[in-house]
Amino acid sequence: MKINVLRSDEIYKQVMACPPEEKTEMYRQEMLAPFMKKWEIQQIPYRAREENGFDAMTINNMAHLSPEMITPDMEPAVEQISSDILWDELKKTLEHCLHLFTQHGISLPVSEYLFTILLGSPDNELLRLSEGYSGEGGIPGYIFLSLIPNDYTRKRLKPALAHECNHNVRYQFIKWNDTINLGELIVSEGLAENFATSLYGEDLMGPWVSKTDAHTLNNVIKPIMKEHLEITGLPHIMAYLYGDDVAKIQGLPIAGGVPHSAGYVCGYYLVKYYLQKTGKSIVEATTLPADDILREVEEYWDEETETVLHR
Repeated sequence: MKINVLRSDEIYKQVMACPPEEKTEMYRQEMLAPFMKKWEIQQIPYRAREENGFDAMTINNMAHLSPEMITPDMEPAVEQISSDILWDELKKTLEHCLHLFTQHGISLPVSEYLFTILLGSPDNELLRLSEGYSGEGGIPGYIFLSLIPNDYTRKRLKPALAHECNHNVRYQFIKWNDTINLGELIVSEGLAENFATSLYGEDLMGPWVSKTDAHTLNNVIKPIMKEHLEITGLPHIMAYLYGDDVAKIQGLPIAGGVPHSAGYVCGYYLVKYYLQKTGKSIVEATTLPADDILREVEEYWDEETETVLHR
């Protein structure tokens, strides 16, 4: 197994030092090109055919520093992710997470992984809703974390990386297609966050779970999720998974009345219930079809769930 770490801090410093007219191309080549296969799998053009067309740079600029924003003013932020110790610890975290699966006898089809940290735009509303950090790990072999660096977010890099690693492993076995439904995404997010808390504790649980109280989960979220488990089509799924606030920001169809990160908190406690009921480990459960898990927990929807609330 090979872990490749793309030192984004070094790339940010290079882009910071180059002339304005060269920033975009340098950033594209150094930061985005290593993820070329990821863009291809997602059918996102690496470079738009026409000026200002949709491509990987468009995706980058939605939540992260765009090349023109990478000026000396960003130096303090870059310095917060420039520690050799930090990058080494994160590499070891990823190695440890992956080894938990191989040690359990799960043979991973992907043997090489690429990881980096992207600096989030301070004005990005989506990152604000997730308290300054998030990640993406659904394409096997590729993981990045999004970060507005400060003491709070840097402390949560390891559990965030564990969360994304779990997604990365799951989607080596669960193949994405047009029939993927909301139930799969709820289970997937529940597995990922349970994996993270199993390693780092509920005190470092993501705000996408920890900020929701038991009343909202039991009386608002569960009834909505239960009724819509079978819906398909990514825009519709995301509206329920992320809730109305994110749907509005991203221009998705708004389901109406769906609290923030509803699918995440529902999934976390659903999977937690499943693990307690069956005695399976989170490692075992990670590669199971969502339907297998959902069949085991039909009573979850009608039982009162106590949540852990950290603010």
